[in-house]
Amino acid sequence: MIYCACKACPLLKKSRRIFFKPLNSNKYKTMKLFEYPSRDAEAHVKTIIDRGLGFSSADHDHVLACINDVKTRGDQALVEFTNRFDSDAVTLDTLKVTTEEFDAALASVDARFLDTLDRAIFQLTRFHEKQKQKDWIDTPRNGVILGQLVRPVGAAGVYAPGATGGKTPLVSSVLMGGIPAAVAGVSSIVLMTPPMADGKINPHILAAAKKVGISSVFKAGSAWAIAALAYGTDQVPKVDVIVGPGNIYVTLAKKIVAGSVGIDMIAGPSEILIIADRSADPAFIAADLLSQAEHDAMASAILVTDSRELASQTLTAMEDQLKALPRQKTARQSLDNFGAVMLVPDIETGIDLSNRLAPEHLELMVSEPFDYIDRIHNAGALFLGSYTPEPIGDYIAGPNHVLPTAGTARFSSALGVDNFIKKTSLIHYAKKAFQNEADDVIRLAEIEGLHAHANSIKLRKK
Repeated sequence: MIYCACKACPLLKKSRRIFFKPLNSNKYKTMKLFEYPSRDAEAHVKTIIDRGLGFSSADHDHVLACINDVKTRGDQALVEFTNRFDSDAVTLDTLKVTTEEFDAALASVDARFLDTLDRAIFQLTRFHEKQKQKDWIDTPRNGVILGQLVRPVGAAGVYAPGATGGKTPLVSSVLMGGIPAAVAGVSSIVLMTPPMADGKINPHILAAAKKVGISSVFKAGSAWAIAALAYGTDQVPKVDVIVGPGNIYVTLAKKIVAGSVGIDMIAGPSEILIIADRSADPAFIAADLLSQAEHDAMASAILVTDSRELASQTLTAMEDQLKALPRQKTARQSLDNFGAVMLVPDIETGIDLSNRLAPEHLELMVSEPFDYIDRIHNAGALFLGSYTPEPIGDYIAGPNHVLPTAGTARFSSALGVDNFIKKTSLIHYAKKAFQNEADDVIRLAEIEGLHAHANSIKLRKK
């Protein structure tokens, strides 16, 4: 998963500046090759780890002001922001997508797209169904009943970016957010996505929403869309959980409202790490590294290999493939600053390095990838074998592509059904069981100085 750091971001326009430090615009290089471990390799690894997320105080103030405006003026603020930055055709009366707009969208998209959509939805649903949890009850001691109740949240908000003014719709964001919410049993799922210049939502987005079962779609994006979901307006229902990728301001808005609502994660730039031996195809490796490097200049793409020959062949293949990429400049910036080829003495050393970096996407392009599964401890998603490229996981394989970045795979997981449920503990004590444990509770409460707690137990003990 990524956030978009494009210069066209609405709040970026407002602040008249680029969020990230400008990168060197001189002649670009392909990735550097390092002997690992070494001092130079270690310094570059630290650069990659530390690139992370950064929010300036000005960015925070811009987003907070936007959130407060939506909290105060609701739909009116939502429409004004949308008119200013996305489309002046959106009004209070057209803010919500109508049934007629859904029908028109389904009628306008290609039949082959709908077939692909059906396949993706089926495979994603099947995977996420495996994540569902059930209530459980236990009787660990005489007279004691303990358990856990699993319940979906009441309402969820899904954010889908509208890249390049909605002309390149991120359909997969609708699927990856909406499907696990539906599988969890969430009764109200709301989609926020910015409109195109004509005030309409890209029909591919609406077709995906309809197929997933999302009937409430609103024409708003960026931080104001997150604010509307978090606090509600006259038209937009307040939700319990907000998920989905977005630009740096969407990410910051989610960070600010977290606590008032649940969020999936604070996502950073995309990243991929490929561990490969001499059996791997250098053209495949180059293509997969570039699939992430093209996202933005802060993305990270790393090859870890024990084969010097493969390293050299991959660098050559990357240069050849880069020439044909429309986003060549962005990819080169990413590779030059946060890419690397790490030449390791053996695959085991490479796995240790990978576990340390905890990459969002980890590909094992080795002769026997399943032999190493037990050694992998930190990764957002693991792709095994030469015919399991990262993009297949982005769209159709089944697992969710909203993944932890910036090393957070050390302690967090992919978006899934768990993000849309909450667990309630169930406790019952019979009188005899209560008497058996009363003195222990009193002792612990009094040690903590909580005498009213102790008194609650003493009254019943008498």
